[in-house]
Amino acid sequence: MSRKRKSGALGVLLLACLITASIAAAQVREPSSMARSLASSGCQLKSAGGNIKHVVYLQFDNTHYSRDNPTVASDLEQMPHLLDFLKSNGTLFTNDHTILISHTAGGIVSTQTGLYPDRHGLNVTNSYFYYSPSKIPLFSTAFKYWTDLVDDSTGANDALPNMVGDAQKTTPAPWVPFTRAGCDFGAISLANIELENTGTGAFGDMTQAFGAGSPEWNAAVASNAAPSGTAARAKALTDYVGIAVHCANGGGICDSTPREVTNSRPDNLPDEPGGYVGYKALFGAKYVNPAITGGNAAVNDTSGAPVTDPFGQPGFPGFDEALAKNTLGYVAQMQEAGIPITWGYISDAHDNHTSSFPAPFNPAFPRASGPGEADYNAQLKAYDDAFATCFERLQNDGIHQSNTLRMVTVDEGDKFAGGIGTPQTDGSLAYTHANCSWTTTPACPANQIGEVNYNIKAKLPTGTPSFQLHRDSAPTFYVNGQPARNDATLRQMERNVAGLNAIDPYVSSSPTPVFERMADTVTEKTLHMVNTDPARTPSFTAFGNPDYFVTDAGPSCGSNPCIDYHFAWSHGDIQDVIGTTWVGFVGPGVATNGVDDKTWTDHTNVRPTMLSLLGLKDDYGNDGRVLIEGLTTKATPQSLIAHRETVRRLSDIYEQVNAPFGQFGMDALVASTRAIKSTDESVYSSIETSIENLTTERDALAAQIKAALGAAAFDGQALNEQQAKAWIKQAQSLLDRAATLAAS
Repeated sequence: MSRKRKSGALGVLLLACLITASIAAAQVREPSSMARSLASSGCQLKSAGGNIKHVVYLQFDNTHYSRDNPTVASDLEQMPHLLDFLKSNGTLFTNDHTILISHTAGGIVSTQTGLYPDRHGLNVTNSYFYYSPSKIPLFSTAFKYWTDLVDDSTGANDALPNMVGDAQKTTPAPWVPFTRAGCDFGAISLANIELENTGTGAFGDMTQAFGAGSPEWNAAVASNAAPSGTAARAKALTDYVGIAVHCANGGGICDSTPREVTNSRPDNLPDEPGGYVGYKALFGAKYVNPAITGGNAAVNDTSGAPVTDPFGQPGFPGFDEALAKNTLGYVAQMQEAGIPITWGYISDAHDNHTSSFPAPFNPAFPRASGPGEADYNAQLKAYDDAFATCFERLQNDGIHQSNTLRMVTVDEGDKFAGGIGTPQTDGSLAYTHANCSWTTTPACPANQIGEVNYNIKAKLPTGTPSFQLHRDSAPTFYVNGQPARNDATLRQMERNVAGLNAIDPYVSSSPTPVFERMADTVTEKTLHMVNTDPARTPSFTAFGNPDYFVTDAGPSCGSNPCIDYHFAWSHGDIQDVIGTTWVGFVGPGVATNGVDDKTWTDHTNVRPTMLSLLGLKDDYGNDGRVLIEGLTTKATPQSLIAHRETVRRLSDIYEQVNAPFGQFGMDALVASTRAIKSTDESVYSSIETSIENLTTERDALAAQIKAALGAAAFDGQALNEQQAKAWIKQAQSLLDRAATLAAS
């Protein structure tokens, strides 16, 4: 499901549930009549030939290149205007991969920053637990503004940043290279680069942006106190959340009129390497909309209707309502207003985003739809129409593939939990949208849809230590007291979890294993799931059968387990259908390769590839590498061309060694599972020590390789051919030893 996906506690995003529809309000002027300069004159991008003047980066939620049902066209196949555009004008990598655990917040932030979760902080998302000073796990949400803390209410329980990076500092912000280059940077719904909520705690979003006691902060306090399901309750989210412009060095659009000067606020990044003083931002549609429309309160979607909340109030429609028409409407309007860098998020198409609010308004969770279902097909058609309109609109504005770099990708894949749909006369498929429960043998319809809900606390033996659970198909366990990984009680709990069996009616009428892989803190580190805040490391993670959603309460659908039809798309896990995604590049310097299904890549490669094409660089080292497989020779840094074949071999093996879904990580996870299941503690200790030692060696090697690749791409330092070949040999040795450990 989308950004408001159920997890550790449903309360994490209940405010977002108020904003789930776009209802037409009074028309505003057509975008073309208010277009300003198509590129800020002060924006100094340095692409090869100086051809790139605009950047559009879009990230879908749970949108698939491959088919979920062989008889039903995939998501991208049902958006031919987008798919054909990517294939005909650039390179579409279809062997891309997510991070672990594979979720919206972590996937988006890794793409935005080029960093694995151990360096950007979001090692468990979309929510997580952290240990208080008394070692009791407390709940937090991953979705917060970039500079918020873990404990954003007071900071007393954990004063480290939510986006904790190297040296326990706030991760460098992804808009900084652009604003330093004099470019305004517009953001729509992407994770943590706009306000995420109307929190008014000491370190909450509203406090960070506007300050305690400000008029905006007071408005949020009043809005949060209003009755649920009312326009007043929604107002602060509509006005301040989900939309932002980070303004260029020198002021940019923040200084374009007295109105924008008044509405802008300091863009504070106190931990930014090299400093970030004097920059400004516009936070929220209340202030962004007038800046990009010439004074209007509303921005039109691609159909020409104003983007509003469910009560007709112009502004942010909600993360779940970041439909293609809404996000693309904002992208186009920002570009027309002279904001050359625009990043946006688009909600998934397989949730019925309108099923939750029959009149007057019901903020319940929407239900999921299955492959080929009529409403799912209709939403994909609407998405395709929005892209067709947006492409034509921007083309008419002079914003096209000859002067615009476009990157389109997805945060994660997911696994459909459901049966075979029933064919309908219109060619669509129908599914049973009702809960299904059973005591022994399930009797669910053949076209049943929904995740298998499983309350694990009710299945563990008496005496299991108390714990908090990040609810998921790949749940993370936080055991009270934060015991050491070799603690005898914790070890027994891990074996009990690993041995659980239950009925998955999509697989068998007999019990089958609930979990496929297990990782404690040693292998979590291998998979980049341990960040610099020790309070946030889970005791262990169980990667499950992806039909399951593992919880610690209920389930509300009947027996334990049972099927809840509201949710039918599982992610977080290690299966290929979840971990394998796609990314497309179009624009000057991008080779017209069509579909590339061979190159192994992952989220962290998007940013360095983008910055290389733009002639910019970060103030930190990326974990990814430049995808030279998708670049023209002219656009490829000379220091990478000089040893192109060696660079490719080194890049390929680097990814297999360092990426969470690479061969090294997956083999370590196989070995870890065997160790955790073992009742012989000497076997457990031996395997874990081997994984730990291999990971230490891997980390040292990966640091050298990525530094060399980064220096070649961004600093013109030629790659040492002999050193590169030695690294390739070392990496292969690591892969071989990890494979042997997994197979032994």
